[in-house]
Amino acid sequence: MTQVRGQGTGPGEDERDRAATVRVFIALAPPDEAKAELARELGAAYDAYPRLRWNRIEDWHITLAFLGELPAATVPLLRPPLADLAASRGPVELALRGGGHFDGRVLWSGIDGDLAGLHRLADGVRTVVAECGVPLEDRPLRPHLTLARARRDDPSSVVEIASGLAGFTGGGWRAERLHLVGSNFGRGPGPIRYRDIEAWPFGGH
Repeated sequence: MTQVRGQGTGPGEDERDRAATVRVFIALAPPDEAKAELARELGAAYDAYPRLRWNRIEDWHITLAFLGELPAATVPLLRPPLADLAASRGPVELALRGGGHFDGRVLWSGIDGDLAGLHRLADGVRTVVAECGVPLEDRPLRPHLTLARARRDDPSSVVEIASGLAGFTGGGWRAERLHLVGSNFGRGPGPIRYRDIEAWPFGGH
């Protein structure tokens, strides 16, 4: 993650610095029917584990590249090449399937379908980002959809829910738009809030 922070320590400088930066990632979003299908599968878990930090369903996404904290002025530079990339690619056929966890803390749903196509798209996205001069962590793509995060005093809920999701098989769907997403608001102890900065349809859509 690229951290862009001011050097001053005055009481208002951090607020001004945050206003000049945005936390950015590039992602795909499942359609409403696929999200509703998974939400129904999670219904009992929502009731049984209310203390989990559940992500809002409307914020569910598959991250292709996490850019971290960027100067707001950098974001417009990403738009034309990402639009061109989306126009040059066809929709990707995917499905939500199974579940798992990272370190017993982060609950996720797995991704199935055209994973080779998904990886090619992610490689293209990362090439565009690098050509725009934005550094990225060199970490392999692990396609998933983050559902919830456990609190520090709750070591078992995520593991139990992930086990229950193991047999989940969602219907297939087409990822038809490439999303440039910002999360520069809703920071703090509450849930993160995301918004589309812009989204572009894939060619052939």
